Amino acid sequence: MDKFLNDLLDRASHFLGERPGFLPLLGLLLVALNLVVQFVPGPGAWWVDRHLLLHIGLILALLGLLLVRPLG
Repeated sequence: MDKFLNDLLDRASHFLGERPGFLPLLGLLLVALNLVVQFVPGPGAWWVDRHLLLHIGLILALLGLLLVRPLG
């Protein structure tokens, strides 16, 4: 199990090191998707009412901005 987690972390670090803008861009896309979903008519799901995409997008964008230098 430890080897699997180490390999997963190594692959994620390598992937994000080659693409430093990936997490901020993904976060911005989730924030934009949250904005679009708010205007879709119909009964809102629980994740729409609680702005889950907005919160996850902000966390990913900020985390991505903080990790640009250490991974780069």
